[in-house]
Amino acid sequence: MQKQKTYRFQYVLLIIVLLACFFINISLGSVNIPLKSIIGSLIGDINNSTWEVIITNYRLPKAVTAILVGSGLGISGLLMQTLFRNPLAGPFVLGITSGASLGVALIILGSGLFGGFFATALVSKWSIVIAASLGSFLVLLAVLAVSYKVRDTMAILIIGLMFGSITAAVVSVLSYFSSAEQLQQYIFWGFGSLSNLSWQELSIFFIIYIVGISLSVTSIKSLNSLLLGENYAKSLGINLKQSRFIIILATSLIAGTITAFAGPIAFIGLAIPHLTRQIFKTSNHKVLLPAVFLLGAIIMLVCDSIAQVPGSDYTLPINAITALVGAPVIIWLLVRQRKMMF
Repeated sequence: MQKQKTYRFQYVLLIIVLLACFFINISLGSVNIPLKSIIGSLIGDINNSTWEVIITNYRLPKAVTAILVGSGLGISGLLMQTLFRNPLAGPFVLGITSGASLGVALIILGSGLFGGFFATALVSKWSIVIAASLGSFLVLLAVLAVSYKVRDTMAILIIGLMFGSITAAVVSVLSYFSSAEQLQQYIFWGFGSLSNLSWQELSIFFIIYIVGISLSVTSIKSLNSLLLGENYAKSLGINLKQSRFIIILATSLIAGTITAFAGPIAFIGLAIPHLTRQIFKTSNHKVLLPAVFLLGAIIMLVCDSIAQVPGSDYTLPINAITALVGAPVIIWLLVRQRKMMF
């Protein structure tokens, strides 16, 4: 009973911090907007039309995107670390990001090698999203097929890493034949961005995100069983092939969609599950899953607020900020605790 009360307090605290970070994120930028005006815009009572456009069309979608990306990557990382029982596993170990990167590389860099169709292809926001989604989907199909053929979970991890190596090699070949302008465009996509989504794109993102999160919630019992090994999970009547399939599918949907819409964002998926375990002192996924959701969203909002460089017109790469801000915190926590919970 005492533990439940403690967790309830921590959840409430995280929700309050999340709401505070959400409003601070919307208020900061090249133009600082007062909290009163933000609340007024959300309830339809604001006098400054310029601020209303900035909040409604730019900052609010960006803040919502940060919540979806941070929570989604955190949950994906938690699923992969539990499935593979590997503290270094993240949401992209299955080669999902590599598949998305290959799809984008074919669109942006393909004209340097193939010419013709790729040279005349329209490199737009939607074409990049579709290319990244198709690349992720093809790798997903390959990994899912392997998961039904291979019994050893670690073999799936290695095969996922091999898929990543193959796609990285293809991207390297495309890069070799590409112009400096094409390489720059591809590198900028690789920095990741939370500010490019409209409400229409965000709605599509949200639908796929909800499907992935729902699959994750249905896997809680399997995840808790896998903590003590596959033999223990079998003794509880867990269908390992089916559970593994659902966990991989959930991770791929979430991570693939995030990469397609926001680019490859590092660190969050690897670090947030460890940070959550250090705070909550438990390995129970009934506790960890919502906690990772909240903490991942908070960290991403904080990183995005820093990346905006408040008061200036500059926007730093979100990938750089997530690593520079988060990595020292994780190192400090692990050194302080002197061990890693898993």
